[in-house]
Amino acid sequence: MSLELLIYGLVFLAVLVIVEGLYLTIFGRSISLNNRVNRRLALLEKGGPREEVLDQLRKEMSQHLKARSIPLYSLLSTKAQKANIAFSPRQLVMVMAGVSLLGFLALSAATQATLPIRIFAAIALGVGGVYVWIDNKAKKRLALLEEQLPEGVELMVRSLRVGHPLSSAVAIVAREVADPLGTEMGVISDEAAYGRDLSESLKALAERLELQDLRFLAVAVTIQQQSGGNLAEILDGLARVIRARFRLFRRVRAITSEAKFSGAFLSAFPIVALIGINVAQPGYYDAVMGTSIFVPACIVVVVFLVSNLVVMRALVNIKV
Repeated sequence: MSLELLIYGLVFLAVLVIVEGLYLTIFGRSISLNNRVNRRLALLEKGGPREEVLDQLRKEMSQHLKARSIPLYSLLSTKAQKANIAFSPRQLVMVMAGVSLLGFLALSAATQATLPIRIFAAIALGVGGVYVWIDNKAKKRLALLEEQLPEGVELMVRSLRVGHPLSSAVAIVAREVADPLGTEMGVISDEAAYGRDLSESLKALAERLELQDLRFLAVAVTIQQQSGGNLAEILDGLARVIRARFRLFRRVRAITSEAKFSGAFLSAFPIVALIGINVAQPGYYDAVMGTSIFVPACIVVVVFLVSNLVVMRALVNIKV
């Protein structure tokens, strides 16, 4: 049993590697975060017309929320939207089906589990692996965007102070800043060039990514457009507020990291110890597995381990 659990874990890791490799192979390094040349500029450099590049990027940014009706896909549509996965919803479903099939073949070759168990485990590994991959992509992208935003706002402030209009300031950010902020601002700049209001584009971006700092930026631009005022000074103050919030978030994360690690370690250590004992001495628990109290005791242990994770997460979930 312990060897089969190890095989399941290895198959799960293989799923993540296969999906990441397939993603980079199809879309190239232009899809990578924090690339020196952001994805929008990379597509423009390939000779694509500005209108087609804008249509492609807007489709990538909105396609996942429009596909919530697909079975099972609603579980990860919001995450995929925030991660800006270039795979279409249909392609992601095909990827899940493909890695589930590969998982089934791997489990059939490496384990002696029954057919229903192999089918269920393969589907769980395929869907769960893609979900974990998308969730990791979304967290990394949002964290990097939050880190880039103060720099982007300060660049807009410098552009406004030398006399550029707001649309030109946004275009400069789109050229000078790496992904993900560079491409997002590039789409806003292109939309403004075709007649859409900048404040509406910023509001749509803030709501799509659900970032409070972007909402602040959209509100600041909207108020300035309606009431007037020195936008450069407003954005300069906003940049300082965003940097202060970012430093505070980092400080809270550093303070709570020990408690998070302790909770994860205390929950994972019994499982790791159980697997290690079974690997070192496979028959160690044979004498007690047939007793009536073994299954209830296992259930109690699992409940305590899960409760430990929930309680520790609640204790360190500090609202800032």
